[in-house]
Formats: sequence, structure tokens, C-alpha cells
Amino acid sequence: MKTYKLTAYEKDGTLITDEAFTAENDDAAKEQGRQLLTEKELLERTHRLASPLGKLLLFHV
Repeated sequence: MKTYKLTAYEKDGTLITDEAFTAENDDAAKEQGRQLLTEKELLERTHRLASPLGKLLLFHV
């Protein structure tokens, strides 16, 4: 399992959420990240999901 990092921000740069979670691979992490963003109603806010290697898997401005 790998650890992924999900962050979301307000338009003014204020951090809304900063979470780490584990997933088996990048595709599973994307799915889990979208689910977390949807549950927290943050899908339309500025967010990013990064892999352990720093690869951006999800990004929205």
C-alpha cells in the first residue's frame, strides 16, 4: 500500500483539508480521492491529490 496526500483550498489560499490515505495503486487512489472530495462537498474547490512520488493524480483550480 502507498500513501497519497489530498489537499483542498479556499480561493484565498486557506487550507480546507489536508489528508493522507493509503491505496494499492494510483487508479484506486484517484477513486478514493474523488469519493472523499464528494463526501466533503469539495469537488469544485481547488484541490490536488499527489502520489508518494509527487505525481499529481487529481488537480482542480
